[in-house]
Amino acid sequence: MSANTASTTAGKPSGSGFRIPKVPFWAQIAAGLALGVLLGWLARSQDIGWLKDTLDQVGSIFVQLLKLAVAPLVFFAILVSITNLRKVNNAARLATRTLLWFMITSLIAVAIGLAIGLLTNPGAGTGLTPKDGKAPEHHGTWIDFLTGIIPTDIVTPFATLEVLQIVFLAVVAGIAALALGEKAKPILTLSEAVLELLQKALWWVIRLAPIGTVGLIGFAIADYGWNLISKYATFTADVYIGCALVLFGVYPLLLATVAKVNPVQFFKGAWPAIQLAFVSRSSVGTMPVTQKVTERLGVPKEYTSFAVPFGATTKMDGCAAIYPALAAIFIAQIFDVQLGVQDYLLIAFVSVVGSAATAGLTGATVMLTLTLSTLGLPLEGVGLLMAIDPILDMMRTATNVAGQALVPVIVAAREKILDHDAYNAATSSPIDEYDVREAEQKVAVPVAAQVTTV
Repeated sequence: MSANTASTTAGKPSGSGFRIPKVPFWAQIAAGLALGVLLGWLARSQDIGWLKDTLDQVGSIFVQLLKLAVAPLVFFAILVSITNLRKVNNAARLATRTLLWFMITSLIAVAIGLAIGLLTNPGAGTGLTPKDGKAPEHHGTWIDFLTGIIPTDIVTPFATLEVLQIVFLAVVAGIAALALGEKAKPILTLSEAVLELLQKALWWVIRLAPIGTVGLIGFAIADYGWNLISKYATFTADVYIGCALVLFGVYPLLLATVAKVNPVQFFKGAWPAIQLAFVSRSSVGTMPVTQKVTERLGVPKEYTSFAVPFGATTKMDGCAAIYPALAAIFIAQIFDVQLGVQDYLLIAFVSVVGSAATAGLTGATVMLTLTLSTLGLPLEGVGLLMAIDPILDMMRTATNVAGQALVPVIVAAREKILDHDAYNAATSSPIDEYDVREAEQKVAVPVAAQVTTV
């Protein structure tokens, strides 16, 4: 085998012929955002109905493709993650520390949300009244939350996408597999293969994110318009500012002081997952990318495969902490309800304990209704925020996913299992390019051996 053949085998074509330059994934996303805004504005300003419908369909199809993989992906990811803990020393300690840091960061996030809400009074001067609200068809209560964890049968949770029930089934199956030991090995091998298959298929969907961005952003602009957005200007700014403070203030501070690593390197490595989360508005849909970026930040794969899937279904600093805190204050002001110290403490409690209700899907309606029902606020307030929700959800989900990558880095650093060389070498390159380089490194030795023997 020649050296030229070897380089071709590794995926680097030879020759000096003209090649179309590859557009970076982040640039594709940015182009999709710009085109979506332009087409949305055109559809609304010129009243082009077919364009608005087309944008709606494109965005809906992208989200639906993400949702197709959610049920089996969550089940097999959680099952495999639990069984992978047997390969990690001090697994129980790692799991406990992970959940503890989930709660700590959630408390910090909800405190920031409450502080911003109290300072800015987002419900004042909007022109909105209680009559503008409408109660949602489905809402969360503590009874529903607690009783809804256990499914009535195995099929329904997958058919109706009850993520919390799927997590319960996966946890039970994972613990049972650990108890069976070697007898469960065939099932675990199959589960790992199915998980890889799902992640590969989901990656194909993720590659469509630039197109999905055009539809999602374009329809939001065409349907809501800038006039509607202006009514929620303070509330929208509060959500974005609150998420930005957590994302670019709290997280870097924790990385620098607790993990004692360079925060800039974290954002370099995690950027592909954060940008995809902003567009897709789905923590679960972003989960394979989140797991990859966490691994390349130096967190051991066995621990990452546990922490990230659990984080994707329970770790929601944007959707379950900042947002419900601000939304509760906003709705209370619209309905002229005075909140006291005990109410703010309840909001913090719900944010920490009830965040699993958000379940990593687009939107945070269930979590919001759970918060409102706990405080005794009118559920009609949810209808006030539904129109603006997609625009808010982008920043919320980006914050969620950043937190889901952050906690494993902090825990790994504290437990001295973080690969600092890998962390310091992390770049913002897309995950697919990272995987190609990783594959090249793996085949480098066999190829060299072939050259020597021929």
